[in-house]
Amino acid sequence: MDSPITLALGLLCIYAALGVVLALVFKSRRIVPLSRRRPDAPSSVSTLTKVTESAVEAINKTLKGKQLRFIKADKFEQAGLKMRAADFVLICAAAFLMAGVVGFVIAGIGLGLLLAILAPAGMLFWLNLKASRRQAKFAEQLPDTLQMLAGSMRAGHSLMRAVDAASGDAEAPMSEELRRIVNETRIGRDLIDSLLDTAARMKSQDFQWTAQAIETQREIGGNLAEVLENVNETIRERAALVRQVQALSAEGRVSAYVLVGMPIVMLVILCLINPTYAPTFFGTVPGWLMLAGAAALLGVGSFWLSRLIKPKF
Repeated sequence: MDSPITLALGLLCIYAALGVVLALVFKSRRIVPLSRRRPDAPSSVSTLTKVTESAVEAINKTLKGKQLRFIKADKFEQAGLKMRAADFVLICAAAFLMAGVVGFVIAGIGLGLLLAILAPAGMLFWLNLKASRRQAKFAEQLPDTLQMLAGSMRAGHSLMRAVDAASGDAEAPMSEELRRIVNETRIGRDLIDSLLDTAARMKSQDFQWTAQAIETQREIGGNLAEVLENVNETIRERAALVRQVQALSAEGRVSAYVLVGMPIVMLVILCLINPTYAPTFFGTVPGWLMLAGAAALLGVGSFWLSRLIKPKF
């Protein structure tokens, strides 16, 4: 039986991790500093804020000039998050500590290690999912945006004026990316470089074609509005083909989700219904081998199914 000291330390670590996560996630970025609101008021900062800021600064100094292996430098821009890499690393560390302590209290060191590994992995999965969803929404908005650009240019506006107008009429994330292009161009950056950089950041081959079409029109001349309409027609045909493939493969994808999620759900339910089974899986060598084999087979099957339903042009 665990000692009261171990339980108290575990609860203390959980509360500390929750405090760090709440301080970073729910901290507002639009709060006016107290020094501006009340210049004569003495500055009072809580101990938790001081510890959190010190930890973030230390991580920033460590990561300065370095590239994280699992987190790319532009991943937060792709996801539309105003968050530094140091903040995300600190949140992952807090989740690692909290999940490990919870797993250790519930079923021992085996489940503690498993949950400690799954917590940062879940954070990375959430970040990549948010980035991919934003990129997919950007791709969906591209045809309508090209139609607006072509219409503005046929009305007599220049390309930059059309892009500026589209940034105000479109929804996020298209409006955010177009506004960034306009701002970069205003401070002296070449338009084509901004367009290509946006295409690479959003991983949009269609937007890259649009940038190349604009560059070609700059070199040889011609009716840019007509060129954009032709590119837009091609993009719409590709999108219709992708939607057709998704509709035909919907049943297979749902079956894959069920087959992949069922073993995980059954394992969790089994551990909750009969906790005596948990040490067999998380406390013995055969149990770890079974879990590793199941994870490997699920990973291979998921990758194979994802390749089967992904269209290539």
